[in-house]
Amino acid sequence: MGNDYRKLMRSRTDRMLCGVCGGIGEYLRMDPTLVRLIWVLCSLAGCGMGLILYIVAAIIIPEDDGVAG
Repeated sequence: MGNDYRKLMRSRTDRMLCGVCGGIGEYLRMDPTLVRLIWVLCSLAGCGMGLILYIVAAIIIPEDDGVAG
């Protein structure tokens, strides 16, 4: 087994607003555009609850410090 330790952090390089979806995409190893699309669809379906969750995530998820490893 390899050392596959990952930490959820907001992206500094792949961001539109605060880097939440970019960080989630990096963490899940999927395209951040797909994460953004899913987030928007869930926000529309949930009467804007996704916007509130995005703001909360932007506050509690730390920003990437740029150190690899």
